[in-house]
Amino acid sequence: MDTDLGLGLTSLFIVALVAAITPVIVGLLGGMRIPQVVILILGGVVVGPHVLDLADPGSIVLLSNVGLGFLFLMAGYELDLAIFRQRAGKLAVVGWGVTVVLAIGVVAALAALGLVRAFVPVALGLTTTALGTLLPILRDNNMLRGSFSSYALTAGAVGEFLPVVAIAIFLGSHGRFIGLISLVGVGVLGLLLSLAPRLGRGGRVARILSEGEDATSQTTLRWTVAMLLLLLVIASDFGLDSVLGAFVAGVVLHRWAPGNAEGLDRKLDAVGYGFFIPIFFVSSGMGLDLESIIHAPGRLFLFFLLLLLVRGLPTLAVYRTALPWQRRLELVFVVSTALPLLVALSEIGLETGEMRPENAAALVGAGVLSVLVYPAIAVAIDRRLARTHDETGERLP
Repeated sequence: MDTDLGLGLTSLFIVALVAAITPVIVGLLGGMRIPQVVILILGGVVVGPHVLDLADPGSIVLLSNVGLGFLFLMAGYELDLAIFRQRAGKLAVVGWGVTVVLAIGVVAALAALGLVRAFVPVALGLTTTALGTLLPILRDNNMLRGSFSSYALTAGAVGEFLPVVAIAIFLGSHGRFIGLISLVGVGVLGLLLSLAPRLGRGGRVARILSEGEDATSQTTLRWTVAMLLLLLVIASDFGLDSVLGAFVAGVVLHRWAPGNAEGLDRKLDAVGYGFFIPIFFVSSGMGLDLESIIHAPGRLFLFFLLLLLVRGLPTLAVYRTALPWQRRLELVFVVSTALPLLVALSEIGLETGEMRPENAAALVGAGVLSVLVYPAIAVAIDRRLARTHDETGERLP
């Protein structure tokens, strides 16, 4: 057997084993409610070159990139663009705009002090929200109820969508103008792809696709994966980050949803969360520079606090007429939770040489810590609020 192939298969097995063990660990620690993504990244650190050196992240880089694509495909799939015309959407955009201004000011100060070199990736990192990571936590704790649900989901969606657009424009390898033109081009292509199934509706090809979606041919799933890879290839060729192509693919699928939409949901969950997405998170943990975090833990805690101050605190003012202060405080910790985009931004910063390894590691470490701490605080606030309203007999806002 070829040595590189053997190394790749061994690394893939170790990564798959970490992914398989993760739900068991989460179940054993059920009372602590630790998100799986945290265990996946920590597992990657343990099996990676900085600790046990059981697996090589370079040998599974292609599968890791597809996993990143699936992660943002699922984020785009959950986004309904109609929310931007609603009050919740408008407030979320305003809140993100305030966060951007604060992030620019804070990162400019850090750059002046010589603490950061990659101005744009770090600033964008402070404006993100990990909606995909938060959804299982919010659902498991019955927090998606009342008016709070729409504001939390919309703020999270904006915290994923707008940073992805900003990444495409400001971090494209061919410059901002080309990045903007390419962004429009990918968007137009996505629109055409979303209209294509409608043009063939009722025809023989459409009937074949519908009949085969649950058979061994798995037609809709195969076309979905093909569309994802097509947009990833186009985004890469135009110098855009892969997350843009994946996100557009998800938005297209939201409009397309061929055949049995619920069946497609389950299949995407199975392929994405069952295989590709865990590979991305474990691989990211394998590449985490643990030594730099140990030598400079202050950077990690600095970014951890800045996520709360820059992304979270503006919520108190922006939503003052929409939510009571207890709910606004809860929303502060929800929107301050960030991780997947921090991993992606760190990867981009390291690839371009703009970001220092210690800052990339600290940024991802801060994201891991935010997933561990901030949702737990939000859950505690929600439970206290629920107990108070149960005692008074009032409806939850």
